[in-house]
Amino acid sequence: MKRVVTKIGDIFEVRMDEGHKKYFQYIANDLMQLNSSVIRAFKKVYPISDNPDLTEIIKREVDFYVYCILRVGVKLNLWTKLCKLSNVGNLDDIIFRDTDDYGIKRGEESIKVSHKWFVWRINDQKFTYVGKLEGENRKAEIGLVFNPYSIIDRMQLGRYKTSYPDFE
Repeated sequence: MKRVVTKIGDIFEVRMDEGHKKYFQYIANDLMQLNSSVIRAFKKVYPISDNPDLTEIIKREVDFYVYCILRVGVKLNLWTKLCKLSNVGNLDDIIFRDTDDYGIKRGEESIKVSHKWFVWRINDQKFTYVGKLEGENRKAEIGLVFNPYSIIDRMQLGRYKTSYPDFE
């Protein structure tokens, strides 16, 4: 198998089903979050036969931001690298969140709503405890490092298939 080198700015195509595809862009590495890749997935769905202008794709609405291990998705043939574009958007506006209420012990019920949230931005040196998510923090993305299959789930379903607390 040929080795695929990934660089910030790379655009990837993801097949959703036999007739549709979506795109995402590798936009950053976060040294504070396991040195994982940060991607932005775009909302628009394209017919498999379309070959849209990639410079137009990155101007479209972003569906979500997520941490992932990019090369695993390449290795599993879940996405295909197309090209590199230098415009990666405004990284300062991206907020992630996590809670101490994530995860459960055997025999316990998972917590459905948390009021113990931390938020941060890419490469933040500190995670800020905010408690209840309010204001702009309500737009924060889940800050876990997701496997490639979970990213495909989010692109297809609009959510992850994981048990994770909500904020309301």
